Amino acid sequence: MLQYITNTDSPHSIPEQVKAVLEGGCRWVQLRMKDASADEVAEMARTIKPLTDEKEAFLIINDHVDVCRDVNCTGVHLGKSDMPPSKARLELGPLAVIGVTANTFEDIEAVQALDIDYIGMGPYADTNTKKNLAPILGISGIADLCNQMKSAEINIAHVAVGGIRLEDVQPLLEAGCDGIAVSGAIAFADDMVEATRKFIAMLPAGV
Repeated sequence: MLQYITNTDSPHSIPEQVKAVLEGGCRWVQLRMKDASADEVAEMARTIKPLTDEKEAFLIINDHVDVCRDVNCTGVHLGKSDMPPSKARLELGPLAVIGVTANTFEDIEAVQALDIDYIGMGPYADTNTKKNLAPILGISGIADLCNQMKSAEINIAHVAVGGIRLEDVQPLLEAGCDGIAVSGAIAFADDMVEATRKFIAMLPAGV
């Protein structure tokens, strides 16, 4: 699974980014607009939703549960300081996709009993996409989390996120990740369509 996270620092607008990654084959877009208001996020969601709908792609909203509900998006991604996943599930219903962020195994244990769909493990590496960055995990930290989940029989899909480059994909899959979330490596590529295709080519079919 490749999830593309929109990047407000990219030289390309968010609609341009979404068009490019969809053309490249990505079917999982997370709308993330740091420092934007809920109204601004909602306006952008309404702009790009026809694009994701046309390709039957998921549109995940970062943080803003109300925007997800009002614009009828696929789901939300929630950080540790955002709305609790259990409350988001009540607001969005049983069909919404809900993802959460985890930096430690304690974070994962805290949500393992909740009705969530995936865990974003990170940050894998240093990234400019996010402020107040949690401790960087690296490949050993990601592998440790994957192994601890396996040992505890926590069967929730988990993707690595944060500063991931093309050469990181295979080691992350070998570490036990089910997929990856990418922003800057695509958002700042000379050819975003081709960059997306290269990432997808590194992933097993159906992931």
